[in-house]
Amino acid sequence: MSDSPVDDPGTTRALPERIEPEEAALLSVLTPPSPKVVVKADLLPAISAISLIALLGLPMGWLWSRLAPPQESVLGRGGTVSPLLVESYHEFDGIAIFTLLAFAAGLLTAAVLWRIRGRRGPVLLIGGVLGSLVASWLGIQMGGSLAAGLYPMPSNPQLGDLITVAPEITTMWVLVAMPLALSLGYGIATSWNGFDDLGRRLK
Repeated sequence: MSDSPVDDPGTTRALPERIEPEEAALLSVLTPPSPKVVVKADLLPAISAISLIALLGLPMGWLWSRLAPPQESVLGRGGTVSPLLVESYHEFDGIAIFTLLAFAAGLLTAAVLWRIRGRRGPVLLIGGVLGSLVASWLGIQMGGSLAAGLYPMPSNPQLGDLITVAPEITTMWVLVAMPLALSLGYGIATSWNGFDDLGRRLK
């Protein structure tokens, strides 16, 4: 009979155990948890952003009413107006001016939102996009009203009279200019950022 303790049924045998390296244990402690989208904490700031950004439509509409050129037109039968020669191009000018104003406002708004480091994320971005949509709509309404006050119709126009028609925006596609610029600016800043949480912890 062998004297080896391994072959002896009365002896106990230690099972192998896996020992984790100290470096791996230390790394697991120091590594921060993966960041997640914060909704509750960012919801109120996003609502505030919608309200504040929507107010940008007021100065944007006022500025557009001063920059957009009117149309010199001839009054026809039934109250119809016919623009003179190249005056019809001013309709495009009004749309282009509002689009540029809205695009510039969107980029500036994106820069301001990005400076709010502690609230960076998709919730604030969605709030900014919604606010810019409201601002664009408000700018169109305000700009049209102000422009109509700057270029009123004659009190008693006659057939064939030369009248000045206030500028107006004839398409609603201009509503996407400011949200598009805001999303583009915020997206470029996000892609340029090197932090997983967009730098929120560094506030």
